[in-house]
Order: sequence, then structure tokens, then C-alpha cells
Amino acid sequence: MSSHVLTAVAWPYANGPRHIGHVSGFGVPSDVFSRYRRMVGDDVLMVSGTDEHGTPIQVQADAEGLTPRQLADKYNRVIVDDLQGLGLSYDLFTRTTTSTHYEVVQDLFLALHKNGYVFTRTAMGAISPSTGRTLPDRYVEGTCPICGYEHARGDQCDNCGNQLDPADLRNPRSKINGETPLFVETEHFFLDLPAFADSLGSWLSTRTDWRPNVLKFATNLANDLKPRAITRDLDWGVPVPLEGWREDGMKRLYVWFDAVIGYLSASVEWARRGPDPDAWKKWWTDPSAEAYYFMGKDNIVFHSIIWPALLLGQNGAGDRGGSPGVFGTLNLPSEVVSSEFLTMSGSKFSTSRGTVIYVTDFLREFGPDALRYFIATAGPENQDTDFTWDEFVRRTNFELANEWGNLVNRSISMAHKNVGAIPKPTAPTDADAELLAAARAGFDTVGGLLARNRFKQASGEAMRIVTLANRYLSDQEPWKRKDDPDRRDTILHTALQVVQDANTLLTPFLPHSAQQVHEALGGTGVWAAQPEVREVEELGEGPSYPVLTGDYASEQASWGSTPIEIGRPLGKPSPLFAKLDPELGETGPEWAPIVRP
Repeated sequence: MSSHVLTAVAWPYANGPRHIGHVSGFGVPSDVFSRYRRMVGDDVLMVSGTDEHGTPIQVQADAEGLTPRQLADKYNRVIVDDLQGLGLSYDLFTRTTTSTHYEVVQDLFLALHKNGYVFTRTAMGAISPSTGRTLPDRYVEGTCPICGYEHARGDQCDNCGNQLDPADLRNPRSKINGETPLFVETEHFFLDLPAFADSLGSWLSTRTDWRPNVLKFATNLANDLKPRAITRDLDWGVPVPLEGWREDGMKRLYVWFDAVIGYLSASVEWARRGPDPDAWKKWWTDPSAEAYYFMGKDNIVFHSIIWPALLLGQNGAGDRGGSPGVFGTLNLPSEVVSSEFLTMSGSKFSTSRGTVIYVTDFLREFGPDALRYFIATAGPENQDTDFTWDEFVRRTNFELANEWGNLVNRSISMAHKNVGAIPKPTAPTDADAELLAAARAGFDTVGGLLARNRFKQASGEAMRIVTLANRYLSDQEPWKRKDDPDRRDTILHTALQVVQDANTLLTPFLPHSAQQVHEALGGTGVWAAQPEVREVEELGEGPSYPVLTGDYASEQASWGSTPIEIGRPLGKPSPLFAKLDPELGETGPEWAPIVRP
């Protein structure tokens, strides 16, 4: 029986193009998982979009001489194109400046307000002296009052993990221009996080299968919950839907609050664009549905504490009780799948320091599957991982080109040359049976790992089958069997069957080249469907905009061993992966930053 699986992918911020560190956290892992779950027959809904509100958008818009909306439009299109090029199979990749998003955010806020989980309080807000604008918490930096870390942010300290307010910091300074902010009294709505202490704690105690880093971090945060502001003094964002606040042109819901609600609003928008506007409920209100959230580790607090608290409050299931809002009782996350950071020479990618590799540049030079494979096999799944050109070149040349590409090329080439089609096997030997059994067993092993988001182990197991097949060909030497065509054909049939099985195992990681292998084996039609960019009309008032979506039900890829068709014509295959110049591993291409330890 198929399951309804929600893949909720962190929303990239629309203040610039995305780099490979970003997609190693939210992008590739979520797509590998989603493609696998579709292949086993589950009904997947993969949603996200560009995060477009908040002061950082205003700051970047000023720098580029644009309005906030113009800046969001500009980078929304850049990001959509990059994610499409990478092959991320969203059912809907939208944006937070839609009328549907505004409506859903305001409805959820009203449910929290009705149930008593938000309250007003006068607080000290950070203001830029030079512009008069509110400085968002993350744009204020200073010394942590708890551990003394000198680069703590105004929302939390990355060193000790404690939540902070900008006014708590010692020696606060603006990260925009270094000036000392002014702190003025202002009234805001706060999310009453302490009112979820028991309900959050009880729920977290059931999350025993989460990644240890996520569960430990979330549990520590849940033990020290503090109210958190959910409004800000600025004119770019979702208005507060209450009398006396709605009319205030300088009061908006905080960007972090509206962005996490985007998972729900994107699902609602997806349903409204289809034949059944209530279809989203299958993934959100059915208790048997599963929900997986993918992001980098800097977003753990929002997805393991704050978003579950918002859901509990909307459901009337916090410590104070209440009744469900207009959405009914919504499901909490099944798992928060957080990756660590992809770094360069031990430091985070930094646009300001010039240590950044943009997705656009990488795809133009190397294509999508080499990057997808690197992230899956050598990415920051469980710990911070350094990206080096040497490691990228090594994995591309020795694993993708020499191992996998070579297996595909020589198996199909020999069958094409000697038979012209997939040959018929006769009198299989123990060696043939052992290889076929190992390939079939790989579906349970690799599938079990992918279901638990263990991408490194899963890709390693898939490549182990490839190594066994290459060793089998070397041992059986079909090129020396001219005087025994029956044995030669049996060897080649066995090898081609394992090529097909291995291609299925690798499809979640390498969907573009998987299509090539499918066609090289004589297959027709769509094996691994790709996302497409569509220009859509706003459902309410507003301009049209591009979204990512796709017809993934049309693909043929399914999880399991499918017998190859004897006699299917075969052509001469093209190389699957081009080998890279080993010298590229020293400094990377000319456009790449040179970073030395």
C-alpha cells in the first residue's frame, strides 16, 4: 500500500544566486529521497519556494537600485532555473509573495491568537541609525552574554546554541555597515514558546530515529524555551491580520514566521492549481501520512522547535489546549533531516569573501549528476565536510567515469558488436547467479538506507554492485569467448542485467545519466522525469511568476529488478561521463575561487 509522503524543502532566500553549499543541505538530499519514494510507489508531494520577505531583501534591493519586489523577482527566476538544471523534482516550487501564502500565514496566525499562544509585549528593537530601519536579529552581531563568543547573532549563539535577543548582546554592531544600533521601545507580537514546553518535550521524546545531531540540538533547545517575537517594524512582508495592526504600514509578520508556514501554503497552492483544491489534506491531516523536512543545520531550531510549536498551537494541542484552526489538525514532522555545512578549507562558503561556487557556474561546466553524486557520497550528511576540487575530480574520474561509465560502455558495446541486441543466456554458472543475486539484494539494502536518509551508505552500496560487475567481466573475459558464443552471450546478458539493476539503484542520485543508460539499453520513453519551469498566473491579484513542477507519474523507473528484454536492439553507446583533467584538482576551473588552508 502506498503512503502519502510530504517532502518539505527549506526555502532558499531570494537575495542572490545559490551556491553549492546551499544545495548540499536542502536540495540534493531532498530530491534523492523523493525520487526513491516515488520509485517504490509512494505518493510524494515535494514543495518549497523562494523566501522573499524581510530586511535582508530590502538591504540587497537598495544595493542594486531595485525595489524589494523587483529584487525578489530577479533572484526567484535565477534560483528556479538553477534548481531545474540540477534536476530537483518539485511538485511545486513557488514563492512567499503570493496571495495564497499571505492568506495561509494570516489564517495560521489567527488560530494561534485565538488559542492564546501569541501575546503583545513592548520590547527593545534594534534600529539602524543611518537608515532608520529595523535591523533583523540576524543582522546584529556581538558578544554572547552567556558564553562570551564574540560573533553571536541577535537571534542565537552558534557557539552555545542559546536563543538571544539583540539587546542581550554585549558590544552589538550591525553586520551591514558595522555601526552601533539604536535600541528603541516598540510593541510586537510574541510566540509564547514556554507554553509548548510539555507538548514539545513529549513529542520530541518519540523522535528516537532522528539523526543524533538534530535530536540532541532540539532537545537542548526545548529545555530552555523563551518567547520569540513574530512581528517586526518594516513595510515589506505579510501584514498582521488584526484591527489596529493591519492598518499600520510599518508592522509586518517576521520573515522567519511566514517562511516556515510556506510548506503549508505551497501545498495549498499546489492543490488549488489542480482539479481538487482540498488535495493537500492527504499530506497534512491524514495521520498515516509522513512528513520529512530537509535543510542545513542552521535551520534546525526553526524546524524542530518553532514550526512544531506553530503546528501544535494551530491544532490547539499546546500546553494551554485550544481548538484547531481552519486547516484542521495538521501533522507534525516525521523527521527533520538536517545536513551539516559544506565548507572550503574549513570555512563556510562566503559571497562577501569571494569563497563561493555558484550552482549556475558548476552546472555549466560539469552538468548536474557529477555534483549530485559528490554531494551524496562526500557531502556534509553527518559532519562539516570540505569541498575540494581534488576530491571532486577523483570521484568523477574513478567512480563515475572509470567504474560506472566503463561498466555501461563496455557491456553494451560488446553486446552491440557481437550480437546487435540483448543476447540470450544459456547454461548460467554459479558466478553468473552470484552476481545477479548480489544485484537483486541491493534493492533491499540500498532502499532501506534511502528510506532512512543514509545517502552516503546507500550510494556506496550501489557502487559496490558496480564494482562486483566490473570484476565479473574482468574474470569472465567475454572478449576471449569467440569460440564459445553461448558462454559469451550468457556473460553479456548477465552483465547487462546488472547494468539495468545498477542503473535503477543509482537513479535517485543520477537521474539524468539514468535516462541515458535506459536509452542505451534500448529503452524508450521517460525513465527518470525531470522538473520543468512553467509561468503561472497569480491565483489572486498580482503578476505571473515562474514555478518548478513536473509530471513525475509518467516516469518508468520503479524500485526492483526488471528482467531485460532478450533481442532488444542495441546501438553503440556514448560515454556516460567525461573524465576531467587531473590538473583541475589543484585549483579548479578559472572561474572558481582559489582557497588555500
